[in-house]
Amino acid sequence: MKNVLALLAFLPFMAAVPASAEAAPAVKWTSPCPDYGMTPSPTAGLECAKLKVPLDYADSGGRTIELTLSRKASTSPKRRGVLLMNPGGPGSPGLAMPAQLAQRQGHSGLLDSYDVIGFDPRGTTYSTPVTCDLTPDQRFILVGPYAEGPRDVAEKAAKSRVVAKQCAESKTADLLPQMTTANTARDLDRIREALGERKISYYGVSYGSYLGAAYASMFPTRTDRIVLDSLVGPAGLDVRAHQRFADGFDDRFGDFTAWAAARDDVYHLGRTSAEVTAKFFELVEERGDDIRSATWAALYDDANFPALAGKWAAPAASAQGGPLDGDNHAALHLQVLCNDSDWPESVRYYQKAVDWARVTHPMFGPAAANISPCAFWPVERREPPVRIHDRGPSNILLVQNLRDPATPLVGAREMRSALGARAKFVTVDAGGHGVFTKENACGNDAVVRYLRDGVLPAADSHCPA
Repeated sequence: MKNVLALLAFLPFMAAVPASAEAAPAVKWTSPCPDYGMTPSPTAGLECAKLKVPLDYADSGGRTIELTLSRKASTSPKRRGVLLMNPGGPGSPGLAMPAQLAQRQGHSGLLDSYDVIGFDPRGTTYSTPVTCDLTPDQRFILVGPYAEGPRDVAEKAAKSRVVAKQCAESKTADLLPQMTTANTARDLDRIREALGERKISYYGVSYGSYLGAAYASMFPTRTDRIVLDSLVGPAGLDVRAHQRFADGFDDRFGDFTAWAAARDDVYHLGRTSAEVTAKFFELVEERGDDIRSATWAALYDDANFPALAGKWAAPAASAQGGPLDGDNHAALHLQVLCNDSDWPESVRYYQKAVDWARVTHPMFGPAAANISPCAFWPVERREPPVRIHDRGPSNILLVQNLRDPATPLVGAREMRSALGARAKFVTVDAGGHGVFTKENACGNDAVVRYLRDGVLPAADSHCPA
């Protein structure tokens, strides 16, 4: 799923050699950090470091790749340890996350409690990047377009075969099989070891929730306080999770229609939610699939509603992509998803799925159910997916909006069930993608109180609107 840097939204267990409590840090921090070509720099005030990790953990003495880490160090005697952060994607770079946390939660005491650590995951941006030589038109091939029938699925299948072939023939094709969630979780543990820490705390959002659950399942005794936000289901971003984007669209769409109906005097899209919904289908007939994808993307955050209503009312030129919307981000996203899961290979499977989605989720279902390059992936999985399980300390806080367009509640409930007694689950009566640092004070407080003070809810709980 697309989760670009927000500036201002598994082989059976194979353990690394544990670091001792007295292990000397193996990284050298310097500044300034890389800035992603942006002004002002999103990493201002941070230190950065390089860390070499195995490309293939089954051959830990073999070839290495490089990770780039960032740090906002605590200067307080209250320092508890380190807090690693991941923004999701997969493929989203994370060096700026400590600076973002400082900006949004600098008053909360979290920066006293932790050295906050960001990183660009393996394969992305400043950490040995991968490529599939994707053109601008190919970079959003995983989701959509809305398929009207079997012919549309067959047309996308042809394009998907080309993309899979490009990945197999790119200059970084030798890295491709090792771009997996399991290996990224192992990288997290190498970061822990390099920092000289016995345990790590962790915050991950969106796909980052799945990465955190994978780490907690592979290395349960090395976890301190774990927060997973906007939950991917325990099977990861597989074909079922992609189909569930349609559930998320349906769950969330009513928030926008109610908002727009309350402002009919401004946007003239309808005086009731039903009238705004009818307007949606009218615009689809007039303008085609772009209105569906633009609407789904805007549903990630209430702050997007005015621009979306304006687009509905008067179409504007497409926005230009930013510096993080290029081939690398899309290529790693594609490689991790296709490597992690066993995707159906039959075109007919997707044609049937699209037909069913048109009946059950007519607004967005046939886009979410359409075929992708994962159906034609050029490498076999090297290991089974990580099995998310409930064996380990009870130190995981799960937070989830009720109406999330990207990681809908149905998958979040499955993740909560998989983690069992290890987790407490806080739902928030809100829409959009991401709980922490958003508008709901109850949801934010649940995260801060746990990370700062170690206070988990006594039982699963709910935050009202």
